[in-house]
Amino acid sequence: MTDFRSSLSALLVAACALVSLGACAPAPDAEPAATRLRFVVVSHGQAGDAFWSVVANGAERAAHDLGVDVSYQSPGRFDVVAMSQLIDAAVASQPDGLVVSIPDAVALAPSIRRAIAAGVPVISMNSGDEMSASLGAVAHVGQPEREAGEAGGARFASAGVRHALCVNHEVGNSALDLRCRGFQDAIEAGGGRAEVLAVTAADPTDTQQRVANALAADPTVDAVFTLGPPAALPTLRAVQASARRAAITMATFDLSPEVLNAVAAGEMAFAIDQQQYLQGYLPIVFLAQYRATGTIPGGGAIIRTGPGFVTRDHAARVIELSEQGLR
Repeated sequence: MTDFRSSLSALLVAACALVSLGACAPAPDAEPAATRLRFVVVSHGQAGDAFWSVVANGAERAAHDLGVDVSYQSPGRFDVVAMSQLIDAAVASQPDGLVVSIPDAVALAPSIRRAIAAGVPVISMNSGDEMSASLGAVAHVGQPEREAGEAGGARFASAGVRHALCVNHEVGNSALDLRCRGFQDAIEAGGGRAEVLAVTAADPTDTQQRVANALAADPTVDAVFTLGPPAALPTLRAVQASARRAAITMATFDLSPEVLNAVAAGEMAFAIDQQQYLQGYLPIVFLAQYRATGTIPGGGAIIRTGPGFVTRDHAARVIELSEQGLR
């Protein structure tokens, strides 16, 4: 929980100060449903997923705090075509604002631009930081993905890593691709090398086997970096089963109960925390403010929620918050 450029408390205090609608006061239960603001969140991640459930919790809490209506929607699996259809359907329902993740700007740009042309203000969150402003979103809430990858790679490089694998479970997802690029840049700047190993999020058994094969095929690999829990857990099992287990350093992006337990046990060096609760909470706060006053923090800039690092020293406290659905 160190190294955050903007701490959780500072961001929440700022959000409360910005909102003139009582964002941090009890919800105005007496307000008729017909007059409440209504926002739609369309994400590429499912609310039942350990990571995305925290995003959904943040959006739901913001809805409660402000007394607005929020609907969280996503495809049943990673599918940008289905996601674009959800965005179009949301816009057709004439919401007061739209929150979207942008894992593929090319595929989603037409739907996002149609939303803006229809007068629906859009805030992007989680993925799409490099394309958000050019698509017309009023702000982006998340972490700069390439920079976050660089930060993770720098930690590996400073620990003496010479040959790393970046395990990408959604090749083509711009956020994950940027993470790997930043990671590779940092490892190479430290005199090492890093390769991308493509796996499939939907098949953990295959992911474990692919990582195991890569470790067995090249004894110079001394580190493995995953881009989220869908790849982290099968990769961890592959590392644990490797004859070279003690010589391999592992870390990951993003938190889940299993990831936090592995960090606490010393089986992962660290987990990069992008504070996904804020990625659900803050866009709702900012859209409510935007509808009320026409203002937005940062004037369309990235509102940073990370990267931060959870290490063994901090894992126990974060586990407590994770059990509450806040981390």
